[in-house]
Amino acid sequence: MLARLLRPRHEASAHCDLPCGVYDPAQARIEAESVKAIIKKYADNDDPVFRTRALLIKEQRAELVKHHLWVLWTDYFKPPHLEQYPQLHQLFWDATKLAGAAGAKGTVDPGLADDLLAKIEEISKIFWETKAA
Repeated sequence: MLARLLRPRHEASAHCDLPCGVYDPAQARIEAESVKAIIKKYADNDDPVFRTRALLIKEQRAELVKHHLWVLWTDYFKPPHLEQYPQLHQLFWDATKLAGAAGAKGTVDPGLADDLLAKIEEISKIFWETKAA
């Protein structure tokens, strides 16, 4: 009898952790744009203290890019999305690698920052297509 009383009367399901509206690839894009801007500021400045600070902040921003991408990948995108967009796994793999130690986090190559932004744009396009469906 107690189990019957504690059982929910209504069962709800959501596509993601909360009803949609809490996820947005713009968060990753904003952090990636910060990484790119920091790389430019780093290149334009010879002060070793400034450059050290720039590297530390760039690495923090790159870590946030990875975080926001992982949240989208693990919490928003579901198996039906993979069926519709089979390139998603590789796209997220490439993007997180570009944000990581071999990419924007570990280098000051502006080309890698541009590549990261391009991958995020591809993810964003797919994300908004799934939201419109």
